[in-house]
Amino acid sequence: MKDLWNKRYSTEEYIYGKKPNEFLKEELKKITPGKILFLGEGEGRNAVYAAKLGWEVDAIDFSEEAKKKAMNLAKENYVTINYFLKDLSEFTPLSNHYDAVGYFYLHLDEELRKNIHKKIIETLKPSGKLILEVFDKEQLKYNSGGPKDESLLYSLEEIAEDFIDLEFEKFSREKIFLNEGIGHKGEAIVIRFVGLKP
Repeated sequence: MKDLWNKRYSTEEYIYGKKPNEFLKEELKKITPGKILFLGEGEGRNAVYAAKLGWEVDAIDFSEEAKKKAMNLAKENYVTINYFLKDLSEFTPLSNHYDAVGYFYLHLDEELRKNIHKKIIETLKPSGKLILEVFDKEQLKYNSGGPKDESLLYSLEEIAEDFIDLEFEKFSREKIFLNEGIGHKGEAIVIRFVGLKP
């Protein structure tokens, strides 16, 4: 998987564009900047956007090529982000450390997914927020991006079960139009979730 993503990110073009995710933009407007963590951050578009708003940003991904592009994007925008090259299976976050976690189009096998979701709850501070947007299982019918393996896609039930310990601020399944580089383009079925740690 790492080789596949390194190859995908090795182009000069930013596969998912340089602009942040629209849902992230909406939600960050509502929160006072603090410490934020982005998991599977890829080419850095969301991390750089948050840094421009004054957030202290940590980002994690296992792709060296993605990190290079993210650091270049940060330089272009005159901001600093902390970008850690790490496989998420080895990710052990600090407890009660982040004011927010950004989770965008991170599609994992079930065991790793459940493990990472527990760690997200653990690493959020009380009143910290998870902001999540992922492809629903019905995305298989669309060609706008995402894995072609249903087990790597999400259902509302899985999100509800994994994050039952958070207070649900927003929880929806929506048809949207994606325009995020060449990687995410067209109609898509997504799940959007904002959860607050009590």
